[in-house]
Amino acid sequence: MKINIKDDAQAYLADKIPAGSQVILTTDDGSNKYSSLGGSCAIGNKFQLVILKAADPDYTTPLENNAGYVMHVAPADEAYLGNGLNISRWHNALALKDDSGMLDGALAVVDWRDVSPETEAERREKMQTIGTKIC
Repeated sequence: MKINIKDDAQAYLADKIPAGSQVILTTDDGSNKYSSLGGSCAIGNKFQLVILKAADPDYTTPLENNAGYVMHVAPADEAYLGNGLNISRWHNALALKDDSGMLDGALAVVDWRDVSPETEAERREKMQTIGTKIC
């Protein structure tokens, strides 16, 4: 898979993603260990760039990019990402788009290099709390 990170987005990300970091593009819908967002209204329309210390074995599909980042996606997330995938600045935020149009107009950048993973029970409780506020 390929993603084009446009110049304006590269400038924005330059001080957020340290050189040599592992980066994953993943959903932010409660379907993975990097997301506590709950609620069915978030499925497939919320995404995030997650900065990691080391590669995550669940994210195995390389995401070629023009910014020189080491990026991957999970095979399960590939279905949401089409041809012409790109990141640009849009209304003072990052936008994730493909040839079908806007995938997420507020792409988050989350630093997980020093975060301790939540237990499944902790994540489920947080998802239930947040889910009642967003959907």
